[in-house]
Amino acid sequence: MLYDWYQHIYFAQPAFFGLFILLPVLIYWEWKKSDGAQATFMVSSVGQFRGARSSKNMLRPLPFIFRLLALASVIIALARPQTRNDEQLVTGEGIDIVLCLDISGSMLAQDFTPNRMEAAKNVAGQFIDQRPTDRIGLVIFSGESFTMCPLTTDRVVLKTQLSNVQSGLLEDGTAIGSGTGNRRRPSPELSLQK
Repeated sequence: MLYDWYQHIYFAQPAFFGLFILLPVLIYWEWKKSDGAQATFMVSSVGQFRGARSSKNMLRPLPFIFRLLALASVIIALARPQTRNDEQLVTGEGIDIVLCLDISGSMLAQDFTPNRMEAAKNVAGQFIDQRPTDRIGLVIFSGESFTMCPLTTDRVVLKTQLSNVQSGLLEDGTAIGSGTGNRRRPSPELSLQK
């Protein structure tokens, strides 16, 4: 998942990555500085000092490590990481198309695989994919008709509504005239408010 996210990242100023050459220089400089800054004294035996490293000595390089991480973060920020979103601009004249789909009980006949309903939905889905500039709507009918999706250019919504179509959503019958002549009627609530 992280790899997929990184594929969409690009850098507007990648030349700033050349500043990463400073990190090895700073590490070498810190190593030389700390090597020369250690105090020395002469003792006859060092046996008692073995393993006497304190936690303070162990944590001493942490500020330098944090400075290196901060510098690396600043270099990456200077390179200006950005995400890329590809867009496709399609021009053309479209037409309005309404798909009218029979969902009566006869559509469950299995003379197509798996049945007529699923075969019709598959063909309708392929048709929708081939019409990128048209507004398409979906009307279903059986004993009555219903506008499942009004005219839209949103293919995702349209195909989701198409996949939700199943037999039994409406009263059984075959009112093809209602399906082809379906018009959106205002709801009673809207009529009362006027």
